[in-house]
Amino acid sequence: MADTSLKTSDFYFDLPEELIAQDPLEDRSSSRLLVLDKKTGAIRHDVFKNIGDHLKPGDCLVLNNTKVIPARLLGTKEDTGAHVEILLLKRRINDEWEAIVKPGRKLKPGARVSFGEGLLRCEITDVIDEGNRIVRFFYDGIFEEILDKLGQMPLPPYITHKLKDRDRYQTVYARYDGSAAAPTAGLHFTKDLIGELEDKGIITAYVTLHVGLGTFRPVKADNITDHHMHSETYNISKEAADKINGAKENGGRIVCVGTTSCRTIESAADESGRVIPSSGETDIFIYPGYRFKALDCLITNFHLPESTLLMLVSALAGRENVLNAYRTAIEERYRFFSFGDAMFIS
Repeated sequence: MADTSLKTSDFYFDLPEELIAQDPLEDRSSSRLLVLDKKTGAIRHDVFKNIGDHLKPGDCLVLNNTKVIPARLLGTKEDTGAHVEILLLKRRINDEWEAIVKPGRKLKPGARVSFGEGLLRCEITDVIDEGNRIVRFFYDGIFEEILDKLGQMPLPPYITHKLKDRDRYQTVYARYDGSAAAPTAGLHFTKDLIGELEDKGIITAYVTLHVGLGTFRPVKADNITDHHMHSETYNISKEAADKINGAKENGGRIVCVGTTSCRTIESAADESGRVIPSSGETDIFIYPGYRFKALDCLITNFHLPESTLLMLVSALAGRENVLNAYRTAIEERYRFFSFGDAMFIS
């Protein structure tokens, strides 16, 4: 049963700013790995390229193959020339998108914006929840190609360095366009490492959840149950569901790579833990007291204080165990957040 007494402040920890990783490591799999036993709270230290030592043949890795789009557009307001920024969140239909705009006071319905000297133009058509806008685009050609030319990667607000290679904010198995943020636990994998794991008998199942910027939205409510969770689009194919369910039936562990993969399969699992092939929207909010239906273990990064992601991890391993692991990671100078080190909760 979910714990309704928990406060957002129960998930606070003090993080030195210098531990926020600003750049990806040259070798994806050379990041450090903190291994946490969810039952005992015991901690071990390793390197991510050795993740196979912590997995067994028959275990199933669930990976999110969403692809981040260059969703950050910098343009000018057509009537005044004022500089504005539009951050694409979710495609609605055809050329209509839900977006975050800055500055909001200059971009009311009817406002028009030009990007790339008119290569791409848009009109603000509506204001919706939390001040987000509905934006309609106008262009000649193929939208994705124009966006690839004009757009920038929407790095999280805590990363201030410019990304030299935009592929480093993509997983090596990214396939389906649609995310405004990367499923960052997957950034540690290389194609070679995935091949080694499959050769060892570890199953890989790919699901899709398009990550929204709500991932970074702070929890403002004092009581966590008052927080409104953002919704995201997901898809689980029959092939992926069959692999996950087959591994479970044969005694393998379901190891989600990242909180997004976790939220995807937990949204689609029935009470017996069987994952149903499906697609749709999920706004599942996992916090302590939640009973996991499909997931057994989790590979994840280190998350922001008081975030829904930290609450999810605490639901799996226990709040005290997680906060103690975070204290240890800080003492050991682990790197935090999107380009940081990894954690395996076994």
